[in-house]
Amino acid sequence: MKDKGHYRLGIEERFMIFTLGKLKLAALTGLLLCFIFYPLSAFPQEGESESMSVPRNEFGHPSFTGTPDRIGNWQGLLGSLANRGAERSQFNIPEALMYDEVPFQPWAAELHAERRAKGGAYDPHTRCKPSGVARMFHTPYGMEFVDLGEEMLFINVGAPHSWRRIWVDGRDFPEEIEPGWYGYSIGHWEEDTLVVETRGFNTGFWMSRGGYPHTEQLTTIEKFSRPSWDRLRYEVTIDDPGAYTAPWTGGWFLTWGDGVEPFDYLCQENNLDPDRMLGIDQ
Repeated sequence: MKDKGHYRLGIEERFMIFTLGKLKLAALTGLLLCFIFYPLSAFPQEGESESMSVPRNEFGHPSFTGTPDRIGNWQGLLGSLANRGAERSQFNIPEALMYDEVPFQPWAAELHAERRAKGGAYDPHTRCKPSGVARMFHTPYGMEFVDLGEEMLFINVGAPHSWRRIWVDGRDFPEEIEPGWYGYSIGHWEEDTLVVETRGFNTGFWMSRGGYPHTEQLTTIEKFSRPSWDRLRYEVTIDDPGAYTAPWTGGWFLTWGDGVEPFDYLCQENNLDPDRMLGIDQ
């Protein structure tokens, strides 16, 4: 007969195998859902973009939402901050750098390589932490953009159901900014493009799904435009002298998800064992 210590070890081993099996299944399921969910909503249908004009809202801005007759939201999972393959991704904007062009400082390059090698195992986003900069737009289940005239709200459906506020009322940055997950954002319109400058980030998040490091010196300039009904163009310039040797630009196209609306989503509901969320090397 096994003593209690051996019996407990066996249970833990079996639980770990079961947990890792579920994680692999969840990853495969998520990938499959991307291809199931995206075919009609993420890829432009022939002739559809040309026939659907971009609506304008009551403030005269191009609307970043749908209409009563065509609801939906924006899906950002298919793009990346920089191009990692031999060729540029069709989902990334032309200004996005190739990966080997990103001007890392040595310590940032080392940390980024470590994060990538571990398969994103320690991405705070996967533990329901808010994620600023580009990481917010990689959230599953889409994004809502709410234009209130003197402010804009960016709202995640997935993740911790968090939102980001952009002031568009002509104010200046405060002298002191408490570092936060989304920083302090001030925007203005340049014709049909919303330009947003953000300062005051904390370092508790990854600024993209790719694990690019940053420091509290980070400042970003983001540009949002809607060139067609089913595409939202996202461009971001990263200026962080603490992590990079020069400013650099990345971004991608978010795609319209027809019929997708916010729903009651609880980030990692009933997750009783977050410490066992491990990457591919574990």
